[in-house]
Amino acid sequence: MAKQLIGTVSSNKPDKTIVVTVVTRKTHPIYRKQYSISTKFMAHDEKNECLVGDKVSIEETRPISARKRFTLKEVISRPAIVQKKGEEEPVV
Repeated sequence: MAKQLIGTVSSNKPDKTIVVTVVTRKTHPIYRKQYSISTKFMAHDEKNECLVGDKVSIEETRPISARKRFTLKEVISRPAIVQKKGEEEPVV
């Protein structure tokens, strides 16, 4: 079964590509303190529908390019303030 991740879109500059930041919580093996690790994944967005700040679900697929190994499954939620592609300031 393909791996599925949930994260936030941090960039949508390339055509048909989004960069998704996935934050995971880990526990230190000795000190037992929790800390956050963020990892960026490039995902294929066929319709260019994602905007920066969207919470999305991505799933693993065959290699699409040198760095793309995921495709967009669904947009879970959108932020209240959205910045459309190509605009300088966010739209309220």
